[in-house]
Amino acid sequence: MKIPSVRKLRFFSSIRTKFALTYFAVVAIVLVLINTYFLTESRNIIFSLKQQLVQSQAALIASRLEETFETLVAEDDELIATVVSQLEVAGSMQIVITDTEGEPLYDPSGRAEHEDFPEHFIITALSGTTGHDIFFTRFRDGAFSSEALAPITGQGNIIGVVYVYEHDTDQGSMLLVMQDTIRNISVIVIIFSVAAITLILWSVMGRVNSIISAIESVREGEYSYLINMRGNDELAMLGDEFDSLTGRLRETDEVRRRFVSDASHELKTPLASIRLLADSILQNKDIERETIYEFISDISLEADRLERTTGKLMTLTRLDSHLDDEKTSVDMKAAVDSTLRMLRPLASTKGLILRSALSEGCYIYATEDSVHHIIFNLIENAIKYNQPDGSVYVRLETIDKTVVLTIKDRGVGVPEEDVPYIFDRFYRVDKARSREAGGSGLGLAIVKDTVLELGGNVKAESRKGGGMSFYVIFDLYDKDININN
Repeated sequence: MKIPSVRKLRFFSSIRTKFALTYFAVVAIVLVLINTYFLTESRNIIFSLKQQLVQSQAALIASRLEETFETLVAEDDELIATVVSQLEVAGSMQIVITDTEGEPLYDPSGRAEHEDFPEHFIITALSGTTGHDIFFTRFRDGAFSSEALAPITGQGNIIGVVYVYEHDTDQGSMLLVMQDTIRNISVIVIIFSVAAITLILWSVMGRVNSIISAIESVREGEYSYLINMRGNDELAMLGDEFDSLTGRLRETDEVRRRFVSDASHELKTPLASIRLLADSILQNKDIERETIYEFISDISLEADRLERTTGKLMTLTRLDSHLDDEKTSVDMKAAVDSTLRMLRPLASTKGLILRSALSEGCYIYATEDSVHHIIFNLIENAIKYNQPDGSVYVRLETIDKTVVLTIKDRGVGVPEEDVPYIFDRFYRVDKARSREAGGSGLGLAIVKDTVLELGGNVKAESRKGGGMSFYVIFDLYDKDININN
């Protein structure tokens, strides 16, 4: 298999660059919102307060004049001034009162002579109906300018207009100070953000580089390398996972070495026995015929054992290399029935009862040979390591779109502490008993590797009162759906 080359790190593909750009983008968005939305809302609140104040003043003056006058003429200017002076009008407000022609009757501040006096709004107010008030305000040159117009009515007709103008620099100055304060805070936030992101990136990327260096060391075969990452964050967890991975790699390397040693031993033992028996026959010319026949029978048994071991090793090699026949739809019920028929004679010789409950429609996506190996190994083990006059129960069913094969026996069982290891290669709980039964410690390893290769799962449990339970789980394969697709 070709080992992929290590990719080169580019500036804009770096996590450091992406993180920094994202961080600054978020900070920039927040600052823009603070400098725009907050100030805009503050200004709108002041506008609303100004409208309430100025319009209420205009409405108050118009109401008082309506109570006093039925018509407004130039001769009423002194009386108008008297009426207005009796009202509580803020000193900063400029008031203009006009007649029906828009001519000022009251204008102590000379506001009507000002170039931006809104004569067109006066005409609009005079042409409207009762209650046709006008208001507008603006913020310019650090001050709020607010203007309100209210028509004055007498006997159901408009007899004049009240115009109120306020120029407020205090509120404007307050808004400018607020704007400057927010701007200064924004500058401080930017400086703090740059310092914070620099510190964070220095800390995080330093730890990331430590992990990368550790991976490079392990890639070169230094499986004992440990990071010992400090902290309680995700990088520390990643460091712990890396240390766990290197520990697993060391264990895997040790298992590989032990596998080679065990495989050599398993092959060497029957070969040594065959060699010893053959030499005994060759070196003893006076050996009896019955003894020769006995030795040859032993040689045949050892040869069978050697053949079984090499066959299982070949199967494991094929599974490790992911070499397999083309998968197809396999009827699990038919496969289990076939295996049970094949193993019933073996069960009968040991006085065992084989019971089964097999459901229809249990199809999986696999190969016939692989499924046969799985079922045969599990049922054969249940028979071999059973008690005299015991039983083996096989159940096949579908549960939530999965096919579940259950094999239970009332045999000698496996101690709880050994259950997690029974699928390991060459693992035997009782080596003497396994040899006596013809076991090589590879059958369950083949079962597990085959099941995983087919995308399934297998697990084992000790049963109370003795015996084992094995569960093999595959996804249910719908022939009709897959054929149509």
